[in-house]
Formats: sequence, structure tokens, C-alpha cells
Amino acid sequence: MATTQETKDGEKVSVEELARSISAAMPTLDATEQQIALATYRLLAAGEPVATGAIAGEVGVPAARVEAALESWPGVYRDDASRVAGFWGIGVAPLDPEYSLQIDGQTSYAWCALDTLFIPPLVGKTVSVQATDPVNGQRVSLVVDVNGVREVAPPGAVVSMVIPDGPFGYDVIESFCHRVLFFASEESGRSWVAEHAGTTLLTVQEAFEVGRFAPEFVYPDVFGKRNR
Repeated sequence: MATTQETKDGEKVSVEELARSISAAMPTLDATEQQIALATYRLLAAGEPVATGAIAGEVGVPAARVEAALESWPGVYRDDASRVAGFWGIGVAPLDPEYSLQIDGQTSYAWCALDTLFIPPLVGKTVSVQATDPVNGQRVSLVVDVNGVREVAPPGAVVSMVIPDGPFGYDVIESFCHRVLFFASEESGRSWVAEHAGTTLLTVQEAFEVGRFAPEFVYPDVFGKRNR
């Protein structure tokens, strides 16, 4: 990837390097766990909590195998019935700021701007995204599918990004997601980045490329293999 982004200390980081850094912060998954994670994404995209048995049925493994994987991973949230209600960037309830995903007429919610860009290719769906600029309250909308991003409004929207400094933990929403946001303009984004050390700005297309590369590292048995 030729596209680069300047970090706080002035070093240039390629989109692929950003994808590698984010992927390296994820848990390492074996082939079955990769299928479990992807099935969880697909089921949660319907906007309802997901039972362990439903995930097991999708993958074709015992429910105990799914439960063991879910219990070992950070970033898995359950409802009162022990169903999965939030998982690695997607959930059935909105967070603040809100990122709504319209998929096949159903509404689910992403945790951050990057989630809205990498989840559509994972689930193989066309997704309409609605977000809000946290600085000026202006709406940001776009359509994302496996091939790219289109209908970005306003056209100059940008995404803040941060490079993880270690593995994602149970505080991933606070430590990472709350720093990866949509802004309606570069001006708005720069005003926010100036007050948040370690963050930088990407175009929406660059952020999509980060999201498109990441599955190749996290789910190599499904999306191809690269050295992490």
C-alpha cells in the first residue's frame, strides 16, 4: 500500500502497517475460533442478542466449544439471558457516540468508525451507516460493502485513528473505540486530534483500506494468509 499517514512524532505509517498493528492487538484465533467469531458477527448483524447454541449451529461445533472461546476473549458482552449482545465492534444497543448499521432492514450498532468499515466485508453485506461528528454534531452517512465505500456525506468526512500500544483488553471501548471517530470535515477532525495525543486522521477510504486488510491477519484461514 502506497498510502501513508503521519503519526504524532512525524513518522509515516502505511495503511497496511496500521492494519497489522490493530490486528496484532486482537486475540490469535485458530481455524475454528475464526469461524466462531465470523458467525457471531453475522448473527449479531440481525440486531438481536445471539445464543451460544445459535453460533454453534452456524459453525457446526458443540456449544461448549463456542462457550469456551467466548469466555476466553475480551470484548464479549452478554445480556441477562447470557446471550451475546456485543462482540468486537458490533452490538444490539447504541453506544455514545452512536454508529448505526442498517443491514437487510435490521439495525445494529458499531462501537467506532473503523467497525462500520470492516464489519460489512466480514458479513458480506451492504451496510448503510449513520454517525455524528462529536465536535459539531453534524451527521455523517455512508454506504459500505465488500468492494468499498460510497455515498459519503459530507464528501470531506474523515476518521480519527490511533495505533494500539498493546493487546486489546476488557477496556477496548474506552481505550480504542472512543478515539476512532467520524468527523464531518478535516477542520473538525483536526480540532479534535489536536486535543487527543497519539491520534491522527485518515480519509474514509484510507480507513476502509485498514479495515479491509485487517481480516487477512485476524482470519487468515478465511481471508488469506499474511505474516502478522
